[in-house]
Amino acid sequence: MIDLIKYPVSTEKSYRLIEKNQYTFDVDVKLTKPQIRKVFENLFDVQVLAVNTHLLPTKKKRLGLNQGYKTRYKRAIITIKSTQTIPFFNNEENSEF
Repeated sequence: MIDLIKYPVSTEKSYRLIEKNQYTFDVDVKLTKPQIRKVFENLFDVQVLAVNTHLLPTKKKRLGLNQGYKTRYKRAIITIKSTQTIPFFNNEENSEF
């Protein structure tokens, strides 16, 4: 089940969404919204209120004369109950910035 969630997304927008209890992850392309909801509820023990997804545009990758595309992921924005958090993001400010 952990293999279905690729990694959390760390962008400016994703950090702004954490204040609204929305967390952004890249997940497997084959997952549907109900499946994403079940994976997050079982894995992190949180109550998921909404799941928004979109497919990112593919990017070309070139290695010498060979040309292909980067691996494609589905981006999921998970809205959870306001009293809960996901342990990947602890709302800590990074002291380097």
